[in-house]
Amino acid sequence: MPESDHSSAILPPAVIGILGGGQLGRMMALDGRRMGYRFQVLDPTPNCPAAQVSDGQVVAKYDNVEAAKLLANRCDVITYEFENVDADVAAALEHSAYVPQGSRLLATTQHRVREKSTLAEAGLPVTPYVPIARLDDVDRAVAQLGNRLVVKTCRGGYDGKGQWMVQESSDLDRFSPQWQSIIEARTASGDEDDPLIAEQYIPFVGECSVVVARNPRGETAAFPVAENVHVNHILHMSIVPARFPAAVLEQARSIACDVARKLEVVGLIAVEFFVADEGQLYINELAPRPHNSGHYTMDACATSQFEQHVRAICNLPLGDVSLLTPVVMVNVLGQHVDPLLRAMPSLPGQVKVHLYGKTEVKRDRKMGHVNILAPDVEQALEVARGLGIWQVQA
Repeated sequence: MPESDHSSAILPPAVIGILGGGQLGRMMALDGRRMGYRFQVLDPTPNCPAAQVSDGQVVAKYDNVEAAKLLANRCDVITYEFENVDADVAAALEHSAYVPQGSRLLATTQHRVREKSTLAEAGLPVTPYVPIARLDDVDRAVAQLGNRLVVKTCRGGYDGKGQWMVQESSDLDRFSPQWQSIIEARTASGDEDDPLIAEQYIPFVGECSVVVARNPRGETAAFPVAENVHVNHILHMSIVPARFPAAVLEQARSIACDVARKLEVVGLIAVEFFVADEGQLYINELAPRPHNSGHYTMDACATSQFEQHVRAICNLPLGDVSLLTPVVMVNVLGQHVDPLLRAMPSLPGQVKVHLYGKTEVKRDRKMGHVNILAPDVEQALEVARGLGIWQVQA
């Protein structure tokens, strides 16, 4: 595609390339196509969810630079739909294509120590932490942070994977062989980054998140705060409006906007928080893309998070983020698909079903979600309980 002036808006029928072809890319393409944009996708799985609704796909692994350049040759702008795409690929594309999110933020959020240190240096509230490069560093973490820790892999962990809860001294002996194995693998690979991080355990009373958008013009817009409920470390539901004090909700949106500005985000960033018992907020992690906890926006906000992401990377004015109705978003995992399909003929109209087009159903795999709209969240929760698809705990 010919070079263009990226200080101005990128208008339809421009072609947007997506690194990654999962459900986030699918929903981004669906909203973008409605606006008149076209889409190309890079993903190793043929006919992946995003490719099903796009104009073409490059079938290749995420670390394939030549394949990424082939994608870029078809597109006017490149984005990514999840942060496990290769940051080096994004960096390589910056020399020949327009990648408004850039590679720096991607590399930062792919590594927990880099993410925590970047936030701390910007004066933003994070859980106290100690990088773990050697097994001896765990003892240093206990001395600095106390006996209750959460030890995490710095790369690749999600939905509770790659995390160990340390609650007593015997846990250190029990988990040390696993940590040592990870440290040795890092050393053997020549990777100089810290392989693990120890974070102080925060006795939180709840979790929440804010999806915030920023465009190259410097405009920011934060969606309403979502209260998040996890089951077995996987997001189960998001409740909006969140049931925390108004001051906490206002502070969460303010901090999220600070994150977007200080990290010079373009596109979306989701900021996940722990809420402590006196209302203190601690940033748990970031996701520089549309986020599972923002799916409620598809049916309950004036602008969805996916339309907002397209607006932001194309330097359009950001959309209205007003909440139009209370909503509860509930994830549909593999084990929920059959019960949902059996229930669909009798679902009330306030239940909005979104399925992702994944061909293989697996337990705990995210296959879709539903948004339940109601006059207040307690009524929406009652509807969720009545459907009998999930064991609703909120």
